[in-house]
This record gives sequence, C-alpha cells and structure tokens, in this order.
Amino acid sequence: MKTLLRYREIWLSIAIIVLVAGVALRRPAYASPANLLDVFNNTSLLLILAMGQMAVILTRSIDLSMAANLALTGMIVAMINAAFPAFPVPFLLILAALIGLGLGAFNGVLVWKLNIPAIVVTLGTLTIYRGTTFLVSGGKWVNADQMSADFIGLTRWPFLGLPLLSWFAVLILIAFIVLMTRTNIGRALYAIGINPTAAVYAGIDVGRTKFIAFCLSGAIAGLCGYLWVSRYVIASVEIANGYELNIIAACVIGGVSIAGGIGTAFGAALGALFLGVINSALPVINISPFWQMAISGAAIILAVIFNARSERKHGRIILKSVEGTNG
Repeated sequence: MKTLLRYREIWLSIAIIVLVAGVALRRPAYASPANLLDVFNNTSLLLILAMGQMAVILTRSIDLSMAANLALTGMIVAMINAAFPAFPVPFLLILAALIGLGLGAFNGVLVWKLNIPAIVVTLGTLTIYRGTTFLVSGGKWVNADQMSADFIGLTRWPFLGLPLLSWFAVLILIAFIVLMTRTNIGRALYAIGINPTAAVYAGIDVGRTKFIAFCLSGAIAGLCGYLWVSRYVIASVEIANGYELNIIAACVIGGVSIAGGIGTAFGAALGALFLGVINSALPVINISPFWQMAISGAAIILAVIFNARSERKHGRIILKSVEGTNG
C-alpha cells in the first residue's frame, strides 16, 4: 500500500475525489453522473492538448506555441468549411491534424537542426502563428451561421452516452499510454529527458527524437484546432489565447517534470481533470474568479515543489545505490 501511495496519480485521484465530494456537500447535483460527464467533456480539449505537451516536456523542452497552432489551424478549417460547406468533415479533421503537424515540424526543425532552445523557438512561433491567423482571416471571425451543421455537430454526436469529443479524449489518452510504455519512441523520449548524454551512447538520436516530440504536439494542437472551433462554434484570432499556460499547468500538476524524463500520460490527464474540476466546481459554490486563479496557481506551485522533492529523493536513492555497489 505504501508503494502505491508514492505514485502521484493515486494522490491526484484522491484530491479530485475529495474536491468533488466537498462541493457535493453544498451542491449535491454537482456529483451527479450527468454533471460529472459534462465536466469531463468540458475538460477533454485540455486533456488532449496535455498529451502533446507532455511528449515535449519529457525531452527537457517546452512548446509555448500549441495554443497559437490551435488558433491558426482552427481558423483555416473553419474558413474552408464556410467557403465549401459540402467538403467532408472527416477530411477537415485530417487536414487540421496535418496542418498542425507541419507547424509542429517547423518548431522541431529549428530545435533539431539549428540547436535553438525550444523555449525561444516556440515563443517566436507563438507570435508568428497568431499573426498568421490574423493575416489569413483579415481579422474577421467565422461564426456559427457560416459553419455547416456537420462541422458543428461532430463533437456533439452522442455515442454510448458520451459526446464524440469525450471519446476523442479517451482514445488519444489510450494511444499515448501505449506510445509511452510500449514503443521505442516512447522509451527514447524518457531516455533523453533523464540523461541526454547516456541516450546518445545508447544509440538514440536526441535531435531527431525532439523533432518527433514537436511533431506530436503540433499534430495534437492541429486536431484540437478543429475540435475547439466545432465545440465553441467560433473561430477568431483570440481563441485559446493564453491557453498554453493551462496546458503546461495540467502537465506539471499531473507529475510531468519540467526537468524532463519523469511523468506519465495518465498523470497528465489527471492534472487536466484536476484543473477542470476546479474551474467547474468553484463557481458552483460562489467563489470569485480571482480566487479560482489563485487556487489554480497554488496547485501549480505545490506540484512543482512536490516534483522537486521527489526528484531530489530519487537522486539520493541512485547515489546511495552506486555507493553501495562501489563498497
């Protein structure tokens, strides 16, 4: 039991349950299955985006351009739908992922081939992608009355009691769990985050692996570009503005170390759910939006402290093990 309780996922799951139970004491309807499924659906986009960000953070990098990628891709597919309503929605979904993949690959090439720090690259492309969104749209919005019924309805179609958007989140979470635990690329992402030098000696191409991570985050952001516009029925330059901070926060709260090499897809998903529960629960009990921001910020700081302590402890265990072997 003690071993189980060391895992961040267990503690985070308990925190989510306690938070839901605490709100339910004042508003019993909050804990109803229908409302909890609605909370999950509202958190689905953040959960999906956290998967892509996690892949990048594991490599000791960061992608600040995910929300801008989302905005640009969402604007492009919304404009295509407005101009050609008969264009099949599944193709728009694939197109969104491919556009996002291209934008993510651009980040990856700059980090890989030019060896520019990821934070610098993605801070620059954040501005570029936001500016391009304005240029493509001419500063105009694409509204609900310009979108086709199929374009809007895809994320809302019910399947086994859940909207399709929720199923996207579930399937992508499962895909990333498999990717991170059962594939060579997943193991490589962890390896270069833990020790890039050792990874090179193990035959892992560090630059190429980081490039793949940025491609993953880009494709996820592009996919969410369509999902976001379909979900909220609007495309504008300002959509998801500043949302990259929420994505990073979900990863950090879920136990993904900014120092790289530590974290799981399930943990990042729980981090997203934790933020989703906070954002939905606090207004229910009449807590000011300013307190919501403060509580979310406090959760991030506590998560960083917890991560740092865990990493130091892990380091001491490794050193102790090495000393014992030498002795």
